[in-house]
Amino acid sequence: MEGTELAVQVVGTWLALVLSLILLPSAFGVSLGISEVYMKILVKTLEWATLRIEKGSPKESALKISASGGIIQRDESPMEKGISGHRGRDFELSDVFYFSKKGFEAIVEDEVTQRFSSEELVSWNLLTRTNTNFHYISPRLTMVWVLGVLVRYCFLLPLRITLAFFGISLLVIGTTMVGQLPNSSIKNWLSELVHLTCCRICVRALSGTIHYHNKQYRPQKGGICVANHTSPIDVLILTTDGCYAMVGQVHGGLMGVIQRAMVKACPHVWFERSEMKDRHLVTERLREHIADKKKLPILIFPEGTCINNTSVMMFKKGSFEIGGTIYPVAIKYNPQFGDAFWNSSKYNMVNYLLRMMTSWAIVCDVWYLPPMTREENEDAVQFANRVKSAIAVQGGLTELPWDGGLKRAKVKETFKEEQQKNYSKMLVGNGSINTESS
Repeated sequence: MEGTELAVQVVGTWLALVLSLILLPSAFGVSLGISEVYMKILVKTLEWATLRIEKGSPKESALKISASGGIIQRDESPMEKGISGHRGRDFELSDVFYFSKKGFEAIVEDEVTQRFSSEELVSWNLLTRTNTNFHYISPRLTMVWVLGVLVRYCFLLPLRITLAFFGISLLVIGTTMVGQLPNSSIKNWLSELVHLTCCRICVRALSGTIHYHNKQYRPQKGGICVANHTSPIDVLILTTDGCYAMVGQVHGGLMGVIQRAMVKACPHVWFERSEMKDRHLVTERLREHIADKKKLPILIFPEGTCINNTSVMMFKKGSFEIGGTIYPVAIKYNPQFGDAFWNSSKYNMVNYLLRMMTSWAIVCDVWYLPPMTREENEDAVQFANRVKSAIAVQGGLTELPWDGGLKRAKVKETFKEEQQKNYSKMLVGNGSINTESS
């Protein structure tokens, strides 16, 4: 009995501390300064570890390269310039050299598939997720690394699981209760309050530190918010500063329970798998939503998949055919404190959340960009590319023309055929080639 009473007292004390020091302040959007002190200590520790690594392993530090620097120098000139002097004549065997060169470049450094693996770090962040055993360089560095493992798994992980449990439970219970109310301004206000409060708790469960910029450009009701996509928590990051109507596919399990509860309180747009294949049906339902200027702005990730925080890939045009005002948002995570990228082909949701909750913290910047509308004589693809470029420039991300669907699918035959057409046009001198496709 004494052991049971002691366990009850420990659990009760733990929950009281979590409730008073973290849960309530985060619910009201108030900070007691604990996370700020934690981040300062963490930054100083990582700086010290970097210096120890540089002293103990100078050869390793000399070989460090940034992920964006690349290991080869690409020739970005179009096909017409790459095969110079070949217009208006027949094919020669030497033409093969151009295509062979491009093929070797893609093999040595594939600019597509490398966007679906975790971002490379310039210096080690005391996490075990590295191919180099930095923690064996010196005894003191080893001791700090072991201490970090104990802190992350024995203190931070239980704390974060507790906060996540409270946040998700309150979201399901709160939205279900608010959903029973008749449609009114009070219901909308309560729904936004529940969403904001629970998302703030869930972000605190990841030790999230978010810096918002240009708040005067925050998405307004009746508009469409589009952002680059790195992680499922992108939704939490944005909803902490304002509410959105979500768009997505209906799920089962715990995610399905959350979706069904949320849609009772807020007009989220969930689609069945069969409906998602009907692009016209999806477009019509989204158009009906933005026609009501009292409804929350729709949050859409046009890439359609998670990219590794270094690039922005092709935006699907569907979001830009609806009409209305587009509010671009750029999200950039700081990989020094934790890897927010979800490689869904390698980790399931449980493993991904475990990795997130055993990281040091999730730190990111969010930039709200000026609203954009479709110009005259501009089609949906051109508009999507213009918005994508604005997000890439603001977030310091590499802009790529590739479809994120290449994460799981092969290159479409139509793309190969386009390159063949460009080459044949160049040979016969029948018009200029499509330089963008090249």
